Amino acid sequence: MVTARRLFGWGFNTLGAWSDEALAAITVSNQYLAYAPVVNLGTSYVARKQKEQAWLHGVFPDVFDSEFATICRQRAREFCTPRSGDLWLLGWFTDNELRWGPDWRGSDELLTMFLSLPANVPGKKAAVDLMRERYGGSVTNFNAVWKTTFASWNELLRATSIRPPIVRSALYQQNQEVERRANEVDPKRAAFVADCEAFLARLADRYFRVTSEAIKAADPNHMNLGCRFAYFPPEPVVAAAAKYVDVISFNCYRPDPREVVSRYSAFGKPLMIGEFSFRAEDSGLPNSRGAGPKVKNQEERAAAFKKYVTQALRNPNLVGYHWFEYCDEPNAGRFDGENSNYGVVNVRDEGYTKLTRAMNEVNSQAEVIHKGSE
Repeated sequence: MVTARRLFGWGFNTLGAWSDEALAAITVSNQYLAYAPVVNLGTSYVARKQKEQAWLHGVFPDVFDSEFATICRQRAREFCTPRSGDLWLLGWFTDNELRWGPDWRGSDELLTMFLSLPANVPGKKAAVDLMRERYGGSVTNFNAVWKTTFASWNELLRATSIRPPIVRSALYQQNQEVERRANEVDPKRAAFVADCEAFLARLADRYFRVTSEAIKAADPNHMNLGCRFAYFPPEPVVAAAAKYVDVISFNCYRPDPREVVSRYSAFGKPLMIGEFSFRAEDSGLPNSRGAGPKVKNQEERAAAFKKYVTQALRNPNLVGYHWFEYCDEPNAGRFDGENSNYGVVNVRDEGYTKLTRAMNEVNSQAEVIHKGSE
């Protein structure tokens, strides 16, 4: 009850991903906090079939496996159908921060990862079939771009360690103009990048179509909020998402969200920021693990929140934002080592007053600010 009252008092109306859903059952002045759970469709497949942790290890589900759709439908029926009549359910996140290419979890492209799978895996066959299609059936032409020496497509199918001809920076570190110039200078590099994006287009289309169908079959009453992008992925991925989701959701830990919000806006869908935060150096926490900008003190933290949200709300496509997170992380670190001042309260349940005052001020004016967006 105390936490729910606090959140309403700070101007919030929704619980973000990972929230304790017991809070959504508490009424404050005849109101409830709407909630938005993560269904973990792709994550469930990876855990069951590949015995891995999708988020932690950056393992992408083999969406070309017929069992992917089966597992998604089963998970959605079990998780979503019982809540399909809940008036305070905002919608469903299908997954969280899936890997769409080189990122903090590894330098491989998804195409390279799928080409390195065993021959009997559906995703491997899909990747090889696409390469055969793109190179007109000529493995020699494929070899010329990929710097390989395969004698046949069957040999590529049997190979389980494919090295890319180039290794690119993490997607969120790439500069679009630098990438463009590099591809102009080296046509083979451009061909490799085009191969990767063509594969992403097929993979993303299947992921978003299958997960959307599973969600809508299990619960036709609530929105599909997408998979919470950790960074702006290659454009074919966002284009595929825009075909199927009701809202494109993404996490954005930049000091200024306008560029990221603008890039997603180009796809013409409502947008939701799933996570953002600022960490203060006067909190007593190490802040050595975790994403997001650091500021000197709680006063600067409050000012950063106010500036960020006000800037984001001036984009008409934005329909919501979720702060990460309610309580600070432990000084010694959580399960993955994160040890940051993300909370609106500390571990002793004491609120950061300067921050929460700023939250109340901005949140209460959110609709007015958004109404004036261009």
